[in-house]
Amino acid sequence: AHAHLKGATPATDSTVPAPVSALNLNFSEGVEPAFSGVEVKDANGQAIKTGKPAVSPTDKKQLTVPLESGLNSGKYTVDWHVVSVDGHKTKGEYHFQVK
Repeated sequence: AHAHLKGATPATDSTVPAPVSALNLNFSEGVEPAFSGVEVKDANGQAIKTGKPAVSPTDKKQLTVPLESGLNSGKYTVDWHVVSVDGHKTKGEYHFQVK
């Protein structure tokens, strides 16, 4: 089995109000935060500083990524890679916009 992205906040292709202070990614199975990562880039491809991804203590399928400074208006790309609890690697990307 592999951990596939089931949903996210902000959601894929959504437009959300500013500021955005964290991302929540929900997967089809539990993930290992030590071997997982998320990179957020603005419309110019500049990386946004994030904190260390953490798995929810109540749901090993949810990865939370704090943003060091809230996201302002603009388009963003989220590149993610995770290792599921059974050792399989998956990766992907999605986009959202902050108004």
